[in-house]
Amino acid sequence: MKRFLWFAAVLTAASVIGCTSMTAKQQGTVSGAAIGAAAGAGIAAISGGSGWTGAAIGAVAGGVAGNIKGSKQQK
Repeated sequence: MKRFLWFAAVLTAASVIGCTSMTAKQQGTVSGAAIGAAAGAGIAAISGGSGWTGAAIGAVAGGVAGNIKGSKQQK
């Protein structure tokens, strides 16, 4: 568990630092993928499915939705 928390902390710090020079479309894609992965893993865990599969599907769906939303903000 400690290893996971350390990894999550490093990933969070890197994403905050790395997002400063991104366009709105790129930020939307990354944010959507992260939120989708968390939601997908949570839903899969609650429903008794594989958390990894739920995270993967959620990340793809969230990334696509975030990309579309980010594209609309740039115009």
